[in-house]
Amino acid sequence: MTRRWRDGEGVLRAPAADVPLRVAASYRARTRGLLGVDGIEGALLLTPASSVHTVRMRFAIDVAYLDRRLRVVAVRTMPPGRVGRPRFRARHVLEAEAGAFARWGVAKGAVLTAVLTGAAGSAG
Repeated sequence: MTRRWRDGEGVLRAPAADVPLRVAASYRARTRGLLGVDGIEGALLLTPASSVHTVRMRFAIDVAYLDRRLRVVAVRTMPPGRVGRPRFRARHVLEAEAGAFARWGVAKGAVLTAVLTGAAGSAG
């Protein structure tokens, strides 16, 4: 069964930390992403997504490409003004301020869990 994601908030359970999570599942929320903000507390999950860009962003970000089971298939740090290439098998993209993934233990092969508030339930 395919999971249906909705815009919302929750907690990301990473190997070394539980962090605040915002989910951007609608076209509008994914398009806005982190544009126009000076930073982020926690992480942003873009779904569905297989690539991202940092054009017009104000800060560098860590980017994790996730498969449908929220397993990390690749991790990159992107400075502002870059365009990331699509990743094979990526169904979701997780974004956070640069350096956050190292603290949270988010690395290739890690399996993450998203615990969402409200009717969205949990995934991962």
